Amino acid sequence: MEKLIQMVEKMKPLFEKVSNNIYLRAIRDGFVSCIPVILFSSLFILVACVPEIFDYKWPKAISTVLWQAYNYSMGMLGILMVATIAKSLTDSINTKMPKLRQINDVSVMIVSIICLLLLAVAPVEGGISTEFMGTKGLLSAFVVAFTVPNIYKFFVKRNITIKLPDEVPHYIAQTFADLIPLSVAVMIYWVFGIVFKEATGMMFGAWILEVFKPLFVAADGYIGLAIIYGAMAMFWFVGIHGPSIVEPAVTAIYIANIEANLQIVNAGGHATNILTHPTSYFVATLGGTGATLMFCAMCAFIAKSKQLRAVGRASIVPVTFAVNEPIIFGAPIVLNPVLFFPFVLTPILNVWVFKFFVDNLGMNAFTYILPWTTPAPIGLIIGTGFAQMAFVLAPLLLVMDAALYYPFFRVYDAQLVARERDGVMEDIMAKADEDEAAVPEPAPVSASEELPSEEKRVLVLCASGATSSMLAKAITKGAEHRHAPVESIAMAYGQHKDIITDFDLVVLAPQMASMYDELKSDCDAKGVKSATTSGREYVGLTRDPDKALDFALALMAH
Repeated sequence: MEKLIQMVEKMKPLFEKVSNNIYLRAIRDGFVSCIPVILFSSLFILVACVPEIFDYKWPKAISTVLWQAYNYSMGMLGILMVATIAKSLTDSINTKMPKLRQINDVSVMIVSIICLLLLAVAPVEGGISTEFMGTKGLLSAFVVAFTVPNIYKFFVKRNITIKLPDEVPHYIAQTFADLIPLSVAVMIYWVFGIVFKEATGMMFGAWILEVFKPLFVAADGYIGLAIIYGAMAMFWFVGIHGPSIVEPAVTAIYIANIEANLQIVNAGGHATNILTHPTSYFVATLGGTGATLMFCAMCAFIAKSKQLRAVGRASIVPVTFAVNEPIIFGAPIVLNPVLFFPFVLTPILNVWVFKFFVDNLGMNAFTYILPWTTPAPIGLIIGTGFAQMAFVLAPLLLVMDAALYYPFFRVYDAQLVARERDGVMEDIMAKADEDEAAVPEPAPVSASEELPSEEKRVLVLCASGATSSMLAKAITKGAEHRHAPVESIAMAYGQHKDIITDFDLVVLAPQMASMYDELKSDCDAKGVKSATTSGREYVGLTRDPDKALDFALALMAH
């Protein structure tokens, strides 16, 4: 076991390099930006379709209106994502461009939409086909979003532009500066789209779906599911946010499958596509990555160790809503050899059981997307359209997860009890702090920092905005308690780039520590203080509002 842990730790730099890849981050950031649209459209589908489960059908006029909201939101997802992905990639490229020679991200977004239409949308009599503007156009959207910013980069970096007299206002000059890369990008995709269709008889958008169909099928099999969800847990085990690395690579499959399932069910068929966002939210990650809900419950209610009991009771509420960083860093699970096997294997077995129910017991796979913070058993039942077998599967997964974790939990609990009894309780969370030596140590926190006379703003970042909200709320509570003029909010990493100067301090959650160099560079360039923390320190701060406030004040005063 120790050799396996050492091997995984040695690969951590490679994992972090993958995590920092600007193209994967662009997909993740683009998807995060579109989550409100996806949830909005799913709400209308739930209203439109769920009553039919109970043998009630809306009048045709009402049904048409409900589906219209879905078609004009989810049905345009490809266009929305090509713009948001291209913007995120442009922002990343701009960090390495001269400050006075930046790519216009708004122009890139507009051109990306045009290029996607040229590449994947076919003209029909009286207009254009909308088939590839939605989920079917996601793969084409990735191609466009990755290439258009680089076309702009080529021209902007070399200052190949239409130059106007100095007397011309900047905003007008910028319009002409964008004209050359804009024209080249549009021309490339216009010509390529025509030539490709003449050569293959297919639009590129339809062709690329056919090419990747075997990958979609393989990813939906037992081996593919094991690799995907096992990898997420493996990354998290070494302290790196696994979904941030894995999910961008399968986002297109997730979204395409959920839409395909919905269409199949509406046509009276059996939805069998397993790999979707709800599968990840409500099956593989019951209580967060590693399916930690039942482990946390055992810590909270049957642990004999004071350490585990305290951590479990403090973590049970957030873990119920799939925010499991408190138990991951607090137990800890990160780099804990005792908990390695259940943490990695439980998500895989959960998904395999779900697939068995779908393939062999006639249960429909997920057809609706719900917020990922929905408690997993509820999300599983609603997301499958109240499938009868879901009422069996949900408790079965809970029992199975408890059985998988229980022997390892007992071993670990006994180890901690022995240490506590002998009076030599060690710092069991020290390994969560390893490999963070390169991160600057935050300023020391005094017992009670002097309160500022002016308003201060703190931004806390993590992968999705969930873990970061715990520290942000702790800082806010501490400020309210001591009447300090300090405000704090949380966001997902990537959403902060345009608003850094609105804050006095930006704090990065520990699982995103690999992004700290980039964050520090952005913050230093704009005169904003930045910091990250160890897993142990972060969990402690979220539980003590006064210390959280002092932590922020010390960093801002340093």
